[in-house]
Amino acid sequence: MAGTVEQTHDNPTPWIADHIRRFEETGGNPRPGVNDLLLTTRGRRSGLLRRTALAYVRDGDAYVLTASNAGSDRHPAWYLNLLAAPEVTLQVGTATFAATARPATAAEAARLWPVIVAAMPSYAEYRTATAREIPLVLVTPSP
Repeated sequence: MAGTVEQTHDNPTPWIADHIRRFEETGGNPRPGVNDLLLTTRGRRSGLLRRTALAYVRDGDAYVLTASNAGSDRHPAWYLNLLAAPEVTLQVGTATFAATARPATAAEAARLWPVIVAAMPSYAEYRTATAREIPLVLVTPSP
């Protein structure tokens, strides 16, 4: 049907769903002093649009995301989704735009980890909580 808007499914984890709700209620500023955004990916198995809330740091025009999954031994679903379909949507503040995501190179990750830990010290703990290498993702607005 022409003109139909595809439904977006929010992350069902209660604390993340609450974070998304607070993001929307505050115009994108649910945690003053922390840079938060909403990332929408296409589910790699379901094909559905999936939205989650994440903290970020900037690197030039890129938004840098940390696929920490709170130190879990598994990658977060959003990371696996963007590997399969790197065309994503970001909402930063009240602006929503198309973007493209890619994993950081080893050199980029080495340079960016100190910046990330300075902004969000809990990420240092997440790195020691898991044996997996926590990926960093660079997301750049589409032209």
